[in-house]
Amino acid sequence: MKQYGLIGFPLSHSFSKKYFTEKFEKENITDAEYQLYPLEHIKDLQDLLDVHPDLCGLNVTIPHKINVIKYLDWVEHDARAAGAVNCIRIHAESPVLAAFSGEVGVNGHDFRLEGFNTDLYGFEMSLRPLLNNREYDALVLGDGGAARAVKCVLENLGISYKVVTRTPNADNLLFKDLKPHHIDQHKLIINTTPLGTAPNIDECPPIPYEYITSDHILYDLIYNPEKTLFLKKGEEQGATIKNGYEMLILQAEKSWEIWTSKEKHP
Repeated sequence: MKQYGLIGFPLSHSFSKKYFTEKFEKENITDAEYQLYPLEHIKDLQDLLDVHPDLCGLNVTIPHKINVIKYLDWVEHDARAAGAVNCIRIHAESPVLAAFSGEVGVNGHDFRLEGFNTDLYGFEMSLRPLLNNREYDALVLGDGGAARAVKCVLENLGISYKVVTRTPNADNLLFKDLKPHHIDQHKLIINTTPLGTAPNIDECPPIPYEYITSDHILYDLIYNPEKTLFLKKGEEQGATIKNGYEMLILQAEKSWEIWTSKEKHP
């Protein structure tokens, strides 16, 4: 039985387990199962893999997307650019080739760990249909781990952006300093913060929603609730809105594609 799963901590609920369990049943995939592996410390990844030798792939969630990189033998280009990995492919073979790749150092285990970021694919493919070949400047609300994939995709698409945070950092804008012209100049606004996630559905990023127009796109990485207060306020102003559910589906399917691929990486 091929094992797949999710590492992170805590893992109180999981879209991934439900999604893959239903996928396996629906597609009559009888030789695979998906489990949750609560892992408080990423240094315990080696022990997890030793205990579960049939693991072929892992998804990675908070708080390990960044720190897991140093435990991998090879990291795909965009995942390195984003500085975060949320998908690991596991080969039960000696990672000799990684010694010559210069990507990431070999870690002395008898299997090869390859890192990817499928959030990049999920976000890009779910965003593209909204753009309609128009040029946009973006506001990225929040600058945590979730923002890394968003910023990488925007850079790949040639979309300039400003990051908005509560506390000063580099050349970020502050929420308290947002003015009407910021909203007017940035017609794409992406929420990467957890504000508005169930059960705290009465919260939303503190931006001047009254200046949003029908020319704006509001994208929320949150998918529960389906329509956050951030999206409701944008919709009331006539904006195009989208939540993160399709992104989740796309990134999950991309993970499966990676895990089952025969492609060899250097």
